Amino acid sequence: MCAMPSGPQVRFLCDQNLGRLAKWLRILGFDTEYMRRDSDERMRRAMASGRIVLTRRSSTPPSTSVHVIVHDRVQDQLRQLGMIYDLSPGASAFSRCTRCNAPLEEAQPDAVKGLVPDYVHATQASFARCFSCGRIYWKGTHTMRICDRVKSVLETIRP
Repeated sequence: MCAMPSGPQVRFLCDQNLGRLAKWLRILGFDTEYMRRDSDERMRRAMASGRIVLTRRSSTPPSTSVHVIVHDRVQDQLRQLGMIYDLSPGASAFSRCTRCNAPLEEAQPDAVKGLVPDYVHATQASFARCFSCGRIYWKGTHTMRICDRVKSVLETIRP
């Protein structure tokens, strides 16, 4: 995976306008909930539990636990967050389901036979499975592209 050290993990809640950002934060290994509908109560509960709320609502007053994301493109959103938090993917990268945020668990190749394409089953040695939604992951060619993309975004932040 992406071999970079990471600091203490921060937990996020993305509002309904930040679905792509939520997916990318999950790829990086961050526990990131996503609100499909606007809910001030859910935002309050998230902050009370220690989550950082990320929103596009410019009317929301920023604080240490709320950040207004001003950019439209996910790369720019990641750069904005990277100015505040260490988003370097470490050992936790690719450890969460991008669909439902549940932690992934290692799956043996025999356990996923018939659930992944035959070619993938024959050419991949390791798999991960989300036992919450059933999605299966493997280290395909996309993994390096994701690492390269994240690295290029984060390099623009560092002095």
